[in-house]
Amino acid sequence: MADEVQKKLQKEFEIYNNLKKEYHKAVALKQQLDSQLNENKAVKEELALLKKDSEVFKLIGPVLVKQDLEEARQNVSKRMEYINKEIKRCDGNISALENKQEAVHENLNKLKSNLEHLKISA
Repeated sequence: MADEVQKKLQKEFEIYNNLKKEYHKAVALKQQLDSQLNENKAVKEELALLKKDSEVFKLIGPVLVKQDLEEARQNVSKRMEYINKEIKRCDGNISALENKQEAVHENLNKLKSNLEHLKISA
């Protein structure tokens, strides 16, 4: 009986560790997205300062390509929309992982308690 609980405990612990790794990856992704969003906000602010006849260039690989100012503004806005959607998706994923971690943590505590009771009884 104690061996069975011990195996369940070990399996739950593995699940918990995997969830923890997944959670850390999701948080790192969110940080990266936040960084990209801030970068794009700065670009949007700079583009807003330019006059209509200003020249704008886009870096494509090693080459600077001339781009229409309005097109550049639209591209940055679309990129920011996309990043915001990804951040919301990432937040949902992080929240779900936190809930799963809590549930597995509770199971771990119950199994530990059961194991201790079994050891005391034996």
